[in-house]
Amino acid sequence: MGKIHFLFGVHNHQPVGNFEHVFAELFAKSYRPYFDVLEHFPDLKTTVHFSGPLLEWLKLNEPAFLRRIARRAAAGSLEIMSGGFYEPILAALPEEDAIGQIRMMNRFLADELGYEAQGLWLAERIWTPELPRILNRAGIRYTVLDDTHFYYAGLEENQLNGYFITEKHGHPLSVFPISKAMRYGIPFKMPEETLAALRAARDEWGFDAVTYADDGEKFGGWPETHHWVYEEKWLEKFFQALTDNADWVETVTFSEYLDRRGPTGRIYLPMASYEEMMEWSLPTPAGLRFKRLKEELAATGIPEERCKTFLRGGVWDNFFTKYDESNHLHKRMLLVSEKLRQLPRDAQESSGAQRELYRGQCNCAFWHGLFGGLYLNYLRHALYRHLLAAENLIDALAGQTLDAETRDFNLDGFDEVIVRSPKILAILAPVSGGSLLELDDRPACFNLSNVLGRREEIYHTALRESAHADEQEGGSPQSIHDRVTSKEPELEQHLFYDRFPRHSFLDHFLAPETDLAAFRRGEFEEQGDFAEGVFSLEPVIPQAGGKSLRVNMRREGQVVQAGRARALHIEKSYLFTRDGAGFEVHYLLSHKEDEPLTLCWAVELNFTLLAGDAPDRYYTLDGKPLEDGRMGSEGVIENVGTLGLRDDWQGFELTLATGPGASLWRYPVETISQSEGGFERTYQGSCLLFRRAVEIPAGETFRAKFTVGIERTRP
Repeated sequence: MGKIHFLFGVHNHQPVGNFEHVFAELFAKSYRPYFDVLEHFPDLKTTVHFSGPLLEWLKLNEPAFLRRIARRAAAGSLEIMSGGFYEPILAALPEEDAIGQIRMMNRFLADELGYEAQGLWLAERIWTPELPRILNRAGIRYTVLDDTHFYYAGLEENQLNGYFITEKHGHPLSVFPISKAMRYGIPFKMPEETLAALRAARDEWGFDAVTYADDGEKFGGWPETHHWVYEEKWLEKFFQALTDNADWVETVTFSEYLDRRGPTGRIYLPMASYEEMMEWSLPTPAGLRFKRLKEELAATGIPEERCKTFLRGGVWDNFFTKYDESNHLHKRMLLVSEKLRQLPRDAQESSGAQRELYRGQCNCAFWHGLFGGLYLNYLRHALYRHLLAAENLIDALAGQTLDAETRDFNLDGFDEVIVRSPKILAILAPVSGGSLLELDDRPACFNLSNVLGRREEIYHTALRESAHADEQEGGSPQSIHDRVTSKEPELEQHLFYDRFPRHSFLDHFLAPETDLAAFRRGEFEEQGDFAEGVFSLEPVIPQAGGKSLRVNMRREGQVVQAGRARALHIEKSYLFTRDGAGFEVHYLLSHKEDEPLTLCWAVELNFTLLAGDAPDRYYTLDGKPLEDGRMGSEGVIENVGTLGLRDDWQGFELTLATGPGASLWRYPVETISQSEGGFERTYQGSCLLFRRAVEIPAGETFRAKFTVGIERTRP
């Protein structure tokens, strides 16, 4: 019996926008000690991938480490994979951007490490059938995918030997199947178990090669793993075991194996990712049904292994339907990409706009599963910051003035209005309550509307059932896929779900007895049909020689009180000026009935300064800080004047004012999500509700105005 080849690779990644201390901590706990151990085994051949954000950090902070990587690669014992530089989901990008991201990585590896990459780490292993053409055009020979992809193509575990060849329109690509059993077992099982699995693959199935490739953070960065992997010397024992068994296990790099062996066969793979990702992408009701189906299947005694080909979740793109905020961010990225391609090709890169766009394509903030991802506001903020920076650079070349564009930018089938001026960018949605979807402070590259809504997640059921999981005592640490724990007690009591999207200038009509607590919980009577109603849009026409423009919307709706429907007409007009850092919203409420109409009208706004408890971000009232001014505070202010949301960190203040007679309710929007460290509560933004009692005499009109401004608080 010949040797079995073991292809062992790790993927190291930190997302765009992650904190500096996280990069430093993971370098100290995981990346450096991994190579410290590997250095003692010069004959082992392994593969590594570093994503672009991490490579940039290493170049700036740990250049000696990069030189160390380059030396091992030059010696032939380390292969370095390419990838999209800023770790995008390649299939979610315009093809030109996908190829550009790969070529940017290839240039970095060549310039900084003297290395010519042949393989590619595919972010989250998100596969679509057109990728062979894209990767081949970018000079890539191979990639690694989960065995899940191959099961969906009809293969079984005992057929996943070596690698396979696929193609698209004549563009070939080699694909290696990653063993899920290996991925779950390393580093959580003893090295002897991995060796036993390799021997079984060789002896029982006749395998020539087995692939392992997974997150490098498992080796010291995941909870409890640093002690296990380094202090208990798991990694050293693992590498020593491979060395001691070199008579029948040979470690090889992927490109080396490609040069030695031909493919096991031809294959065409469907859209897929790893098993967990496809489950996470399902809408919550479907995800719960899928979970029950798997439980019922297990109860019948039918092994799940027999159903792998046919039992699957959704596709990654489902995140754009599951989370409107993900879709909005993605379509904003596409909008900037489209604008970039209108520049001459040499200006795209030389202006710096291309790199800013590519940074805004990092995948982590677009989805959510076991890790925080989309739920982490600072990751979403980072992508918006880079997309806005790219847009600013593009517009600077053209000379930005005041303009408005009406188009279905988010691809929901309805038009939005995008208003741009040198100081702000605003997106309005007539079909969604005539609301403000996005407000950007362009000088600060800050999306003030970056607020994630509260929604039910599949794992909330587990949180309700047990706020604290029993900790495993002794032995190896649990995989993060198996851990259930909370970062604070009684988190389940904070599970509230939103009835409406977290937009601004949503119009509610409430029962008079509604209080702040009920509104915060989402347990209130909505008497009107305006918050989710469709407003008709008038043509947007610049005024005063292009110095201003109005976006006018109207809706004929109703308010139901004590079972009686009362007709109500609302006109909403957004007024923007070329030189102003803000806008006005003019309201007209009227009805034509022959008796008065008494209303409790509440206009909802949702904005964020990213931190609920930071001392440098706080509320002001008429220019003075509130006594408890934290963005995470809640309360009621009667007869409110000018409210400010001040950010001393970024150096601006958002001001909001309306006429006399309005009271203000405020509270933090907080989500409960799952992460590798357990369930956690995250500040997403602040809800501001301007309430007032309105009595409209028979056949008459009530008028109101809101003024929104953004002021610089430092040069």
